[in-house]
Amino acid sequence: MSAVRELIVEADGGSRGNPGPAGYGAVVLDPVSGEALAEAAEYIGVATNNVAEYKGLVAGLRAARELAPDATVRVRMDSKLVVEQMSGRWKIKHPDMKPLAAEAARVFPPGRVTYQWIPREQNKHADRLANEAMDAGRQGRQWQPSASRAALDAGAARVVGDATAGAAKARAALAGAMAAPSAGTAGAPRTTPAAAKALAALVTPAATPGPAAAAPTLEGAPTEAPAATETAAATETPAATPGPAAAAPTLTPTTPQAPVAAPETAPAAPVSAGEAVAPVPSAAAATPATPPVGWAASADLGAPATFVLLRHGETALTPQKRFSGSGGSDPELSPAGLRQAEAVAAALAARGTIQEIVSSPLLRCRQTAQTVAARLGLDVRIEDGLRETDFGAWEGLTFAEVQERHPEDLTAWLASPKAAPTGGESFAAVSRRVAAVRDRLTARYAGRTVLLVTHVTPIKTLVRLALGAPPEALFRMELSAASLSAVAYYKDGNASLRLLNDTSHLR
Repeated sequence: MSAVRELIVEADGGSRGNPGPAGYGAVVLDPVSGEALAEAAEYIGVATNNVAEYKGLVAGLRAARELAPDATVRVRMDSKLVVEQMSGRWKIKHPDMKPLAAEAARVFPPGRVTYQWIPREQNKHADRLANEAMDAGRQGRQWQPSASRAALDAGAARVVGDATAGAAKARAALAGAMAAPSAGTAGAPRTTPAAAKALAALVTPAATPGPAAAAPTLEGAPTEAPAATETAAATETPAATPGPAAAAPTLTPTTPQAPVAAPETAPAAPVSAGEAVAPVPSAAAATPATPPVGWAASADLGAPATFVLLRHGETALTPQKRFSGSGGSDPELSPAGLRQAEAVAAALAARGTIQEIVSSPLLRCRQTAQTVAARLGLDVRIEDGLRETDFGAWEGLTFAEVQERHPEDLTAWLASPKAAPTGGESFAAVSRRVAAVRDRLTARYAGRTVLLVTHVTPIKTLVRLALGAPPEALFRMELSAASLSAVAYYKDGNASLRLLNDTSHLR
């Protein structure tokens, strides 16, 4: 297999007595979705905690090698001893652990495995597998994957296999699904159903949503609107999906269109303010060659820069449906918004895939980001380009109030993305700003998974540009407060939408 793939291995071991009856557990995860690809567990008799932890590490690395022999691996364990010793910072003195450490080091070539310490609460999947193995040993049998509840208890119900990201990732998972030892073998890794799903990604293109699925009702949007706002605000000539190095977008205005809803606004028009159509690259300009997509894409894509896009929690203006951009009062999270931030922080901690956090400078985003950062033990970097549209004189108003007080401004704004509210920012400017941020961050965080805490307009702009979708696609996206979306950006210029408006953590 020529594709280079990143995998996460989480491993743990335990001993009931130290030394005493001992077992280990290990799980291989997809770094983008957090999906469990393979599990391994075994009762090993009487041993110490540290020996069990090392045996879990070896089993996890072997399971990763069976899935993708050419992978790079990030090992996450709550054993400070194993992490520091395998990283070469601490010496290995115990005679029982020296051969195990050497065995672990031989599974992958030097330089292909890195080690990271995590709190125990973030290692629940492997810990549960180890305890299941010890429970089985106490009953005189070995661990059976068919009886395991570790994945369910760890909340690891995620999806693997993305055909639009290229066939390489699916092949890696499929290889493990076809080569895994039988479930009855003690200590053998169990390839999970997620890896088997990769077969579908290889033989069946992703289904195209039907009309009912493709056009969810926008939150707060009315069912009828004045005829003057029913036509499109701008159109674009179909062009290649903008990659990380795409030029600053431009837009050709044509017939007026009702914009999509503002982050905190539910206008009396068919769609509201802050989510209006964002500009896209003009086909009249010099257009770079279209990157190959789908089955034509190169198999050696490397690990993508993955942006997990988190809309901030609610503020007092959210249920009031008022324009709330970057030029107004900068409201804080409401009590409901604070609860939403805690809920999404817990979900991201359980998933365990976020490596960096970047936030809009606005208070509601910083509060949301800091709540997540405190749970994950990460710092927050502020990126000014992730701020919401500046709505100028419209800040704090409802759509009806803007119609009454600024009718000429509103008419011009609805007719062209280059028009701006009085004292505010046009959507053409917002699109150029967001595209520039995308380019900077994909270069800075190549191969890493980054949480971007931002607003409706930046998130929808990133999603639409990733899809290369026409402006009307924005009418078919719902984006709730504290929702999660995700886009992966590959080195060949392709982008893959992995998730949109996930609010499962709020239910």
